[in-house]
Amino acid sequence: MCGRFVITSAPAALRQLFGYVEQPNFPPRYNVAPTQPIPVVLVENGARHFRLMRWGLLPGWVKDPKGFTLLINARSETVLEKPAFKRAIRRRRGLIPADGYYEWKAVDGRKQPFFIHRADGAPLGFAAVFETWAGPNGEELDTVAIVTAAASKDLAALHDRVPVTISPRDFERWLDIRGDEVDAILPLMAAPRIGEFAWHPVSTRVNRVANDDEQLLLPISAEEMEAELEASKPKRGARKAAAASSDDGQGSLF
Repeated sequence: MCGRFVITSAPAALRQLFGYVEQPNFPPRYNVAPTQPIPVVLVENGARHFRLMRWGLLPGWVKDPKGFTLLINARSETVLEKPAFKRAIRRRRGLIPADGYYEWKAVDGRKQPFFIHRADGAPLGFAAVFETWAGPNGEELDTVAIVTAAASKDLAALHDRVPVTISPRDFERWLDIRGDEVDAILPLMAAPRIGEFAWHPVSTRVNRVANDDEQLLLPISAEEMEAELEASKPKRGARKAAAASSDDGQGSLF
């Protein structure tokens, strides 16, 4: 799956790569998370455009978003059949500019985050489907999900799912929604080739959405990983102190 990603390339470089007409200026993001606004490239009136959409797709038929599951990913194997995605995959396909993403793997009984990126360091475009949800009071919300596929053998060492990435040579084919046929884009919904991506372990600071800085991308050593594990363990004395002060009448949530 894909639950966090990174956008670090300069806005001008992304505009040149994706070919949208707008000239947005935005800061680098090192820890993009679901429900946040994210950039989406789409075709409208024959031209490519840059739009901000909420990461977490809401189908148009949803009545109450509060009771609906947050759909941040769409499985390529079932995207043509699932009610939430089957219209969007035919008529509302987009690309999400990115420079990599995070995945978590169980290591010695804990979840270790890894940063995954193209081996050549180039930006990438996640395959996406989007919907505009209209509320009962006339409000509208553009929402989007990232298409995923079964991981290739190398990336499967981290997780069994990966985001589908579209090569620049296939941008036009993926974004072409002039017809209602999907045969042309079916081969694009696949995992990257073996060796196309590289990865390294990073600090567990990425676990906290509020942390959004370039230090999150730095590789960490086995010694640093062990130090983070030790620091995360609750201290016996701290537990006793917390127990002694738990009935302070403040109704603390922590």
